[in-house]
Amino acid sequence: MTRKALGKGISAIIPEETRAAFAVETRPVPVAEIRPNPYQPRQQVEENLEELAASIKAKGVLQPVVVRRCRDGYELVMGERRLRAAKLAGLETIPAMVRDTDEAEMLELALIENLQRTDLNPVDEALAYRKLVDEFKLTHDEVAQRVGKDRSTVTNALRLLTLPYKVRDLLAAGRISTGHARALLSLSSRRDQVELAERIVRDGLSVRQVEKLCSRRAGLKEKPRPEKDVYIRELEERLQEALGTKVTVSESKRGGVIVVYYHSPEDLERLVNIMVRKE
Repeated sequence: MTRKALGKGISAIIPEETRAAFAVETRPVPVAEIRPNPYQPRQQVEENLEELAASIKAKGVLQPVVVRRCRDGYELVMGERRLRAAKLAGLETIPAMVRDTDEAEMLELALIENLQRTDLNPVDEALAYRKLVDEFKLTHDEVAQRVGKDRSTVTNALRLLTLPYKVRDLLAAGRISTGHARALLSLSSRRDQVELAERIVRDGLSVRQVEKLCSRRAGLKEKPRPEKDVYIRELEERLQEALGTKVTVSESKRGGVIVVYYHSPEDLERLVNIMVRKE
């Protein structure tokens, strides 16, 4: 799959047919009248805006932000860093395209803009993919096409959300890497995942070392299991993709059991909403 270009503004993020819908006159909009985008996927606020603010002071805002009208001013659709840097630079107005857009499109554009950024942390990236799946009912393939990434990248990112919150916090903070986190996914015990994640931080373990430790623990704690039927494995993968969480299917002579894992009350509510959704 051909990747979309990064760091080239709206033309690199939005298809040409969508950009045509943005073909409205750019106008100066008071910075004080623009509210943040409520669908901003970044959970961690980015503070290193001094360089961009200095550039804006010297050359102005080269690429307009996108806003929509709201009752008491405007709401940001795209361009959070430019808006915040403009405020830091002391600008009273910023060039903006005023766009009529609903909440669904606003969410999608905000997510796609951020997913095209290379510095989005792995947890926020995965949460953004989950929103695209949950809010827009997109498959992993469709999400991958929207953001210009491989399907496996999207699926592997979503798997990170099955880790305990403490591990996810370490990953989001950059204290463990995505490679470390993927290795931890091989452990069935959430306690083991947390303990080993803390050891990674404490002892500076490499990804290869963590993979060996995970393999050793799995060998000690788990008895060999018969190979699952190909059909059952395929069902598990389809359910995991549809629900965005770990699912196991076990057969018996009289039927079987489907186990769906959740990791917080909010995650449980999300899964219930998916499973009871009526067409």
